[in-house]
Amino acid sequence: MRKFMNKIFLATERTEKFVNNFSVRSVFSVAIFLLLFCGVTFAQESGSVKGKIRTTSGDGIAGVTITARQKGEDVKTATSDAKGNFVMSGLKAGIYNLVFTKSGYGQGVLYNIEVKSKKETDLGGRLILGVDQGTLVIIKGSVFNQDGVSIFGAKIEVEKINSDGSTKKVGTGYSSEMGEFTFRFPKGSTKYRITATVKGVSASKEIEVDDAAIYRLALTIDLKK
Repeated sequence: MRKFMNKIFLATERTEKFVNNFSVRSVFSVAIFLLLFCGVTFAQESGSVKGKIRTTSGDGIAGVTITARQKGEDVKTATSDAKGNFVMSGLKAGIYNLVFTKSGYGQGVLYNIEVKSKKETDLGGRLILGVDQGTLVIIKGSVFNQDGVSIFGAKIEVEKINSDGSTKKVGTGYSSEMGEFTFRFPKGSTKYRITATVKGVSASKEIEVDDAAIYRLALTIDLKK
């Protein structure tokens, strides 16, 4: 009788283990199925946005942070590549504002961008970021002849003067019809030499800058009459 009862007990124990293992496997399988189903469903229902961020001269801007906002909340972010291109995927269908930020540039916003399910919205090169002048050294100057008349087309060269007296050319351009020129550099304590040349005659001035601001100067070239 005791042996018979032991056999019944062992059979019952095996049955319970089988049922428990089956239940665990079933629950696990259902969970995996739900996760996969939800993932596929989300992928099918989401859309994406792509585009290119450019400077005013048309060059791509790298390292721009793109933030998708909906109803005042940040939903997703992306970063532009070396050519200024970006792709932001996994956005639910809806209307978004896209905010573009990078140090040294003014903030840009594209409003009411529609993202459609299972589609990619191509913004092209619609967004242009301008330089934030509050973070730059801006050198503005004018070129005159000995009579105080503005000189058009004078070649302007800017050299950075190092602490050991050596120089490095950091900018070049030409004066406008009004004899004016503008150069922009990163802020910081630096000494520059600006030289204007026309018809083989030159005039130079040195200017020291110490922070982001607009610095002005005038160059007078004594042209032979």
